[in-house]
Amino acid sequence: MDIIKNKKIYFAISIIVILIGIGFMVYNYSKDNGLFNYDIQFVGGTSFEADLGKDFDNSEIEGIVSEVIGENAQVQKIGTDGYSVSIKTKALDDGQIVELKKKLCEKYGIEDKEISSNTVGATISGEMQEKAFLAVGISCIAMLIYVSLRFRDFKIGASCIIALLHDALIVLACYAIFRIPLNNSFIAAILTVLGYSINASIVIFDRLRENKKRYRSKNSGEVMNKSILQSMRRSIYTSLTTFFTIASLYIFGVQSVKEFSFPIVVGIICGTYSSVFLVGSLWDMFNSFKGGKKNRTVKA
Repeated sequence: MDIIKNKKIYFAISIIVILIGIGFMVYNYSKDNGLFNYDIQFVGGTSFEADLGKDFDNSEIEGIVSEVIGENAQVQKIGTDGYSVSIKTKALDDGQIVELKKKLCEKYGIEDKEISSNTVGATISGEMQEKAFLAVGISCIAMLIYVSLRFRDFKIGASCIIALLHDALIVLACYAIFRIPLNNSFIAAILTVLGYSINASIVIFDRLRENKKRYRSKNSGEVMNKSILQSMRRSIYTSLTTFFTIASLYIFGVQSVKEFSFPIVVGIICGTYSSVFLVGSLWDMFNSFKGGKKNRTVKA
């Protein structure tokens, strides 16, 4: 199996998946649904949660909200029994909040204290967006510096960062395609995926460093391919153990846990893919830019 030789195929697969995600973003935006399904932490608004004590139709709740505020709302069943509801709307004033709670109490026979509400202002939501992108940016820069210094090769650091950006774009595509709410858990999910992916890449480059001493007469592409194949089983087995754990959270967890665990499941898959099929190929491609066949020969 020659991964380096077939790198164009693996690059093409990644580009197609990313383009599909971008296509969904454009489609959602054209339908006035936004690039992503932003939660109120990112765009501001008011959220309600209540245990209605019985089954209900989302359309009923939507009708009540529309009657009070004149707009549709995001209504979602939560909890294991399906009797609890989460309602997210634009930012409401105190009078609208009281009115909406009153109508829900009358409709479902519950008390006002059983309905919790929370309002996030536009300023706070703007800060959340800035901090999310800042956290991802700082983590990528820190990883670039660390990997470059550890292996004394900037090309290795650059290859790892491009692979990490690939993983981040795939996870973003997941949020766009499945309309997963983009909220606080997004920051934790994306940083978890990046940290997991960089670890698998470092394992491959550690093996490359060892193999350089063993196969001095071979060119860099051959040595990298051998290093990837020697590390592949370990990478896949490690990913599977993590995959089964997070998948169990998704299967048996409540809605909020599902929204957090599903992007991580996707991230583990694409992170393993990028570590095995992309990061080594990127490094070999950067090597080929340094002067052709002569510089592709591994030096002692």
